[in-house]
Amino acid sequence: MAETTVAEVMAELAGMADSKTRAVNERHGDDHGVNLGKLRALAKRLKTRAELARGLWDTQDSAARLLALLICRPKAFERGELDAMLREARTPKVHDWLVNYVVKKSPHAEELRLAWSADPDPVVASAGWALTTERVAKKPEGLDLAGLLDVIEADMKDAPDRLQWAMNHCLAQIGIEHPEHRARAIAIGERLEVLKDYPTPRGCTSPYAPTWISEMVRRRHDGPSA
Repeated sequence: MAETTVAEVMAELAGMADSKTRAVNERHGDDHGVNLGKLRALAKRLKTRAELARGLWDTQDSAARLLALLICRPKAFERGELDAMLREARTPKVHDWLVNYVVKKSPHAEELRLAWSADPDPVVASAGWALTTERVAKKPEGLDLAGLLDVIEADMKDAPDRLQWAMNHCLAQIGIEHPEHRARAIAIGERLEVLKDYPTPRGCTSPYAPTWISEMVRRRHDGPSA
């Protein structure tokens, strides 16, 4: 498949689309009908193809964009390109994969984290908070964790859904990873009650921060439950 074209890939994606998959995805705000396992298998077959990835992204089709994010070269994008891509990525899955599979691996991640966190667009700001959560877990040096908790305490309760979810994840991560801030993180979660009643499937951990923090800390202390 050395000379695979955008048109050929689009035809293959069209053949993979399924109405039942689309219906499930639409309930989550997404607009594609391709099974993600099949999409990943196609990406594995194509391997890394930077130019094909750009062409697929330019189609504006969500399934094509998801595939593009799997076969692109993350470090090849300039900061301005990534910013533009994020603002175009309005469906949740494309947005999440762009941040997690591409931006987090980019040399521009920290610059974008700072810029996006302060953006007036709550969807863009949610990407900044996702990058902050990554740093809380993996590279907290230089972060003002107490200051982040101040912002979360002041703004999370009334934040739009996507931004609220991202801030809540950061709150939980601070509580999980940093014992000196754990009591305050739990107290903020208890006071704000964000996602307290979120329907959680059996066997999964609730996204309600106090429960999430306590459960993850317990697992680390006791090891996985049988």
